[in-house]
Formats: sequence, C-alpha cells, structure tokens
Amino acid sequence: MWWGEAPKIISTFMESYDFTGKMIVPFCTFGSSGIGSSPVKLQELTSGAEWLSGQRFSGSSFREEITEWVNSLGLDITAE
Repeated sequence: MWWGEAPKIISTFMESYDFTGKMIVPFCTFGSSGIGSSPVKLQELTSGAEWLSGQRFSGSSFREEITEWVNSLGLDITAE
C-alpha cells in the first residue's frame, strides 16, 4: 500500500483478468499507510467477482493472527 492505494500494477492486473465467479479477499501488510479505499477501487475493476471484507496487518503481525483471520472467513480452506 502506498498512501492507502494499491500500486498501479495491481489495478492493471485486476482490470485485465476475468474474475467472473471468483472470490477475492483483499489483504495487505503495512509500515504506515492503511488499506484506504483500495478495495472499493479495485472492486470496480472486477465485475462478476465476489468480494469479502479486507484486512490490514502490521508488518509485525504473527502467523497465528493471520491464520485466525483466514480461518474466520468461512471459506472451504483451513490455514495452518
């Protein structure tokens, strides 16, 4: 994240790939800036995709914290 925005290369990828029927779960790590409006802006580029709420993790987040979040999403996966 740069000043609450995803890098432009991410937008380029999102608008050029067909996400129809896909689920997208945005997340990022940060040093200082937050996730900002990036999920909303990226969602506009991905028609046909289902979006879940995003999460921002600090650079010092522990594996257990991230695993707990992934497992709380109700997806058909289990993070270890």
